[in-house]
Amino acid sequence: MDSDKVITNSASKLDEIIDHFNNDLKAIRTGRANASLLDGVMVEAYDTTMPLRQIANVMAVDAQLLQVTPFDPSNLENISTAIRNNSSLGLNPSDDGKVIRLPIPPLTEERRREMTKQINEHLEDCLVRMRVVRHEAMDAIGQLKKDKTIGEDDAKRHQKQIEDVMASKRRTVEDSAKAKEQEILTI
Repeated sequence: MDSDKVITNSASKLDEIIDHFNNDLKAIRTGRANASLLDGVMVEAYDTTMPLRQIANVMAVDAQLLQVTPFDPSNLENISTAIRNNSSLGLNPSDDGKVIRLPIPPLTEERRREMTKQINEHLEDCLVRMRVVRHEAMDAIGQLKKDKTIGEDDAKRHQKQIEDVMASKRRTVEDSAKAKEQEILTI
């Protein structure tokens, strides 16, 4: 593997980590209705466990209300149960036999603090995974230097490129975390 490929692979791995982090942030409730809030809900339907999105349409009716419309009305009760039993959401669904309505209660100060802690945990986990990718890339560059595939100057230049990519991606992740934290703390 050549040194340019090491840098390209590292950047793409970092992008995957960032995408995963952003998906984790979407799952954290902000006090406003957002259809992605239910992305992690798994529902028992058709003798198997399926993601909610595969058996129902989810939409935000307004800032404080989600509406879930099952594709098959026979799954209505299973969907309600799955949402109610998901303790990380803390939502209480109500249905009229056709659709499920989920009022999004305003967040308490204590819950807001809890959620900012969750964001920071996700951020730290993301940064650890990013450092692992950087470490692997640095090792690969070091191995190329040791094998005399690249020279000392090229190795230093590539290591600096890896550090620059890492710094840029780190800023992106930290900015996303700060934005989500502001969104949660804003009443």
